[in-house]
Amino acid sequence: MTSAKLGKRILQVEVTNVSSHGFWLLIGGKERFLAFEQFPWFRDASIKALTNVEFPSPHHLYWPELDVDIAVESIDHPDRFPLVSKARPNKPSQRTRKTARR
Repeated sequence: MTSAKLGKRILQVEVTNVSSHGFWLLIGGKERFLAFEQFPWFRDASIKALTNVEFPSPHHLYWPELDVDIAVESIDHPDRFPLVSKARPNKPSQRTRKTARR
C-alpha cells in the first residue's frame, strides 16, 4: 500500500504566535513579526480577528474584520515606509451617570 501524494498547500498566510508585543505571520515559508508599536491598529484586536487574515494578491495582506490592508514590503522594509500610524487603540467610552427621575 502506498500513501497518497500530499496536496498543494492552500494556506498562504498564517498567524503563528501572538504576544503582548506583537504577532508573527508565516507568509510563504518566511516568518515576519508585526510589533504593536509599529502597527497599533492590531493591539486590541481579538485573536479571532488577528487570525482572520487574507492574501488577496501577491505582497498584500488584508484583515476583513479590522478593515486593515498592509503591503508585505512594509513589514520587510519598514525603513522604506517611514510613516507609522498615529492611530491609538480605541478606549472604552466613559459613561456619565445620569439619574432618571420620574
